[in-house]
Amino acid sequence: MRRALTVTAVAGAAFWTRRALRRRIGRSPLWPLPALETPVSGHSPRRRLRALIVSRTQPAEGVLRLVLEAADLPAWTPGAHVDVVLPSGLVRQYSLCGDPSQAGRYTIAIRLVEDGRGGSREAHARLVEGAELELRPPRNRFVLVPAASYVFVAGGIGITPVLPMLRAATAAGADWSLLYGGRSRASMPFLDELAAYGDRVTVLPQDETGLPDLSPLARVAPGTPVYCCGPEPLMAAVLAAAPDPASVHLERFAPAAAAGPARPFTVTLHRSGAAVRVGADETALAAVRRELPNTPYSCEQGFCGTCQHRVLAGEVDHRDELLTDAEREDSMLLCVSRAASDHLTLDL
Repeated sequence: MRRALTVTAVAGAAFWTRRALRRRIGRSPLWPLPALETPVSGHSPRRRLRALIVSRTQPAEGVLRLVLEAADLPAWTPGAHVDVVLPSGLVRQYSLCGDPSQAGRYTIAIRLVEDGRGGSREAHARLVEGAELELRPPRNRFVLVPAASYVFVAGGIGITPVLPMLRAATAAGADWSLLYGGRSRASMPFLDELAAYGDRVTVLPQDETGLPDLSPLARVAPGTPVYCCGPEPLMAAVLAAAPDPASVHLERFAPAAAAGPARPFTVTLHRSGAAVRVGADETALAAVRRELPNTPYSCEQGFCGTCQHRVLAGEVDHRDELLTDAEREDSMLLCVSRAASDHLTLDL
């Protein structure tokens, strides 16, 4: 076949540099960030960045596209995401969907989720052109591996990390195809850009085509990387249908199901020597905050990195969607991860 076969499933009705950055003497209305009455969020020890919102557009119904610029923005690779500190102090994670070759410029897209936890509503209401925004450097747990061909699957806003991958695969001369599903064409961002790829892209709005057949996925050549981003039912369906689950790469926008039952364990806080008991029905974050109430946190879902801390002793049961393999060697996210044994020692 000339190109790899692409298949996916859509589950349920609810599917889916400018030359130099100008220096600003004054502060935008969003800077500095307001103090919170309670410590419901904080800052990761990672480097902080400031960027200017230079463009705000709407590429689809309910989707906000922001272009951010700063002279010192770190380089990134396809599949990376960036942490955004919202004006309230909430930290949210968004995939970078622009061009990595454009130094000093990041592009993100944010879907409005009316019944969500409030981050997207705040972003749509308060992130305006001309404002400054605090960011944290990019991370990448959705790395595009070198290959001769790829299968890309995206559901709704899950197209964002896939866009840079399509550009990279094309530039490398790789064979690829994409299936892009959503509730309706009007709700699916970046259709104009994707149209330039011709028949490599199959667009399946659910209100026009219904649920597609996943069975052809079984005919994908063994070892072909399959990259999927979208709702959890979509990713579960792709995993179930793929002939080689080890070749499936997933990027989640919501936490995965807990990896097994939780059990109690003890955390020793190295700096004070205090021992804190973590119950089976609570998080390490909650237990640590009984002893250290000012311990910062934000998303409580293993995405933002605010509660990342060094582990000095013990084995961690990592349940986050954020840390790289290298970071997992000596740190954990207190909000979701637990001890794999009976005891951990933290650098707190």
